[in-house]
Amino acid sequence: MKIGIIGTGYVGLTTGACFASLGNDVICVDNNEEKVRMLKKGHMPIYEPGLEELVKTNVKENRLSFTTSIGDAVKKCEVIFISVNTPPKENGDADLSAVENVSESIARNMTSYRLIVEKSTVPVETGVRVKQTIKANVKKNVEFDVASNPEFLREGSAIYDFLNPDRVVIGVESKRAEKLLRELYKPVSAPIVVTDIRSAEIIKHASNSFLASKISFINLISRICDKVGADVNKVAEGIGLDRRIGKDFLRPGAGFGGFCFPKDLAAFIHIADKLGVDMKMLRAVAEANEDQKDYFLKLIEDNLWNLKNKQVGVLGIAFKPDTDDIRFAPAIDIILKLEREGVKVKAFDPQAMQNAKSVLNGTVYAKDAYDVAKGAEALVILTEWNEFRQLDFKRIKKLMKRPLVIDGRNIYSPEKMRDLGFQYISIGRPAIS
Repeated sequence: MKIGIIGTGYVGLTTGACFASLGNDVICVDNNEEKVRMLKKGHMPIYEPGLEELVKTNVKENRLSFTTSIGDAVKKCEVIFISVNTPPKENGDADLSAVENVSESIARNMTSYRLIVEKSTVPVETGVRVKQTIKANVKKNVEFDVASNPEFLREGSAIYDFLNPDRVVIGVESKRAEKLLRELYKPVSAPIVVTDIRSAEIIKHASNSFLASKISFINLISRICDKVGADVNKVAEGIGLDRRIGKDFLRPGAGFGGFCFPKDLAAFIHIADKLGVDMKMLRAVAEANEDQKDYFLKLIEDNLWNLKNKQVGVLGIAFKPDTDDIRFAPAIDIILKLEREGVKVKAFDPQAMQNAKSVLNGTVYAKDAYDVAKGAEALVILTEWNEFRQLDFKRIKKLMKRPLVIDGRNIYSPEKMRDLGFQYISIGRPAIS
């Protein structure tokens, strides 16, 4: 099939590359000329494991191309995915101006039937607005359908998630649209949930809000464990083995981040407010996540005593491993608050430092984890990159001013850290003396 993807962010670029790898002809569109030039040269604007190789392979095979022209994609492609940015406004609502602008451009360039598919995460009833916008701008007698096909891609494993999904959700209004999307996803082995557009839109926000709730729940449990000396990992294991609950997203930490969970949670709360439904539970989830960052900061302060002029090494800035995404990353808030207290922060992240420089001006950036440890009075773990699990802690100890590790991701064994001579503080696990 011939497919157009409008927007080449984390979702759009991965979606385009994966559809191309399944044998489709894909045109990816972006209004950022510099980004399109980069992509044509094989340079990636984002870091996602395996993406660069996938893009280069499909460009070479002439299945994937890049352009700044929406008209070019609309004229050549029967199915058009809208995958543009929908950033949060100050009130938590999603900014849908890019969706509207793209919808108008698609309509003005349509000369025959097209299926326009929402891929961006959007509030319920956006599909209605997209349909109205296209209808108001399209030439007379040109048929079209609007559909919703929410994405469920995790940054860091997005290609695997696309090709091996738990489910594919398609919200449609016609058999023609359903047939096209079923055909498109035929090579993917997964249950297909076919529903109306409104239900598909709600599925995405409800899924992310539920997962965010699991994380905030286990973070609250970790605080109880800290108070009484219980082990949150064992508690999570005992909870997660219940099939009705499941083990995923029951790992405590310094709070969740990324562009999806915080944004979608706020958007879903705002949607519910407009519909007259008070999402008290989800408000508490968002509040608990903010509190968790403060709770972790208190752990640092309690163990360093006075923060002013202390040197702290931070390992990890991205909101999760295997991505360079720092949007809503807990590390950003934690580092900024430490620096406001007069802490000298030296940080290292394998992929996210370039992005971090735009928001963390006072931070010193290290060449590696050992450089971070040099002279540090505490080593703080904020992203669970695999390479941090493999560090030589005998070397780390010699480099540090004080052998104190405060682990916001619980990636080390308390027993092993004690045996190496470290004071080791983690979340929801009893300290080993």
